[in-house]
Amino acid sequence: MEPRVRNQLIRFLQEEIGVPDREIHVAERILARLGLHDSASFANCLPIVLWQYGLVNLEQLDRVLDWLNSVSFFT
Repeated sequence: MEPRVRNQLIRFLQEEIGVPDREIHVAERILARLGLHDSASFANCLPIVLWQYGLVNLEQLDRVLDWLNSVSFFT
């Protein structure tokens, strides 16, 4: 995934959803253990991992997924 998009996703999670840095880092470590830390799957998996571990609720997950759908990964 392009670093700019990754940074935008993390910024969205922090500023719009209110996910603390610590929780994002926990989810990133989980993805790294799965080998997804540098792949395009990161953007799709990070919100799911946050939800799976109770770090975001279903409404927040829906907002993140809507945001991901609105972002163009190719611009």
